[in-house]
Amino acid sequence: MLDVNKKIITKKTYKPDNKDLESLTKIIKETGRTTILEFGVGYSTLAFQKALKYNQKFYGSLSRYRRNNPYETHSVDTSKKYISITKKRIKDLTKTFFTHTKCKMTIFNSRICHEYEKLPLINPDFIYLDGPHQFMVQGEINGISTRHIDMPPMSCDILKIESFLTPKTIIVVDGRAANARFLKSNLLRKWSYKYCKNRDQHFFLLDEEPFGKYSLSIINEIYYKKKKFNIQDL
Repeated sequence: MLDVNKKIITKKTYKPDNKDLESLTKIIKETGRTTILEFGVGYSTLAFQKALKYNQKFYGSLSRYRRNNPYETHSVDTSKKYISITKKRIKDLTKTFFTHTKCKMTIFNSRICHEYEKLPLINPDFIYLDGPHQFMVQGEINGISTRHIDMPPMSCDILKIESFLTPKTIIVVDGRAANARFLKSNLLRKWSYKYCKNRDQHFFLLDEEPFGKYSLSIINEIYYKKKKFNIQDL
C-alpha cells in the first residue's frame, strides 16, 4: 500500500517558466517596485534582481522617500541546497539577500497554518509567495500538518506583517490556490484581488490612500511615474 505521507520532493531542479518570469519582471518595472520579499528561492530570484537593477537605473536614489532597503531582493527558504544553487546563478549578490530558516506549523486567527521562524527586517512593496514545500514544514498542531499529500501549503507570514505594509504593495501568489484564499479571507486592509487563470497566479494590490507625504510622493513619483495602475493591469 502507498504511504500517503511519503514525501514528494524531487531531487531535480525545475526549469524556469519564462512566461511567468517575463510577466513578473514586467510588473516590477512598470509599477516601480523598490524592495522585494520572496518566499521560496529559484529562477525568480535572479529575475527580480535584474528587474530591480533596471529600476535603480531608471528611478535613481530613493533616500528622499524613506525607503531604506532600495532595490533589494530578500529571499526566504528552508533549503540550504536551493539557496546555494540560486546564489551560483547570480553574479552580483550586493543587493540580493537570503534568509535560511525553518518553517513550522502554527495557529493564526484560530486557523491551523504554518510560518517561517525568521523573516528579514524589511518593508517590501512586492511580495512573491512560492514556498515552502509542504513537506518541509515541521511540527504539528492537534495532529495536523502539511506533511501529507492531501494537505496544501498554508502560509500566514504575510498576514502577520500586513499592518506594516505600505499602500500600493503588491502580492503575487504562484499557484497555491488554497493559500491564496486563506490570505484573501484573513487580510484586514483594503486589498483588490485578481486571479489570472492562464498563469495560475493570484494578485493582491493594497489599494489604500497614502500614509502621509512620503507615501504620497513615492506613489506619484515612483509607482505611478510610468502610468497609474489598478489590479486589472497586473
